[in-house]
Amino acid sequence: MLKMDQKDTDMNEKGVTSSTSGVVVQVREKKGPLRAAIPYMPFPVAVICLFLNTFVPGLGTFVSAFTVLCGARTDLPDRHMCCVFWLNIAAAFIQILTAIVMVGWIMSIFWGMDMVILAIAGCRSGGSFAPMSALHSRLAGAQQGSIPEGVSTFPG
Repeated sequence: MLKMDQKDTDMNEKGVTSSTSGVVVQVREKKGPLRAAIPYMPFPVAVICLFLNTFVPGLGTFVSAFTVLCGARTDLPDRHMCCVFWLNIAAAFIQILTAIVMVGWIMSIFWGMDMVILAIAGCRSGGSFAPMSALHSRLAGAQQGSIPEGVSTFPG
């Protein structure tokens, strides 16, 4: 029977032995600006965009560009919303133009798959569609009477 010292190795939750005195290496995918501009959308919208990209190359990417204007976050937080919108329009345009030689059609399908993967990742990380959740919290606060006295919520 082999007995290991507890301070040298630990078992993680998957049952794999790892050394606690080792070096932790983190791998992060480097994305180009077009790939990083893919928005984190709700899952049903991402599936619709994948379906559109499968049958009409670039159409789902074109639709996803408008979700950026509706507040969907991307991996380009330092860029303005309009810049990210135009990056998505450019990706859709590239997919449409190169669909003639099948490259754009394949790119379009992979783009749609990335949208679904990002939607799943967004749901697993707590579904943080930040602008929408911020809007919901403001509306909930307004319904609970958190608006100061004398401030009108209606225009005019």
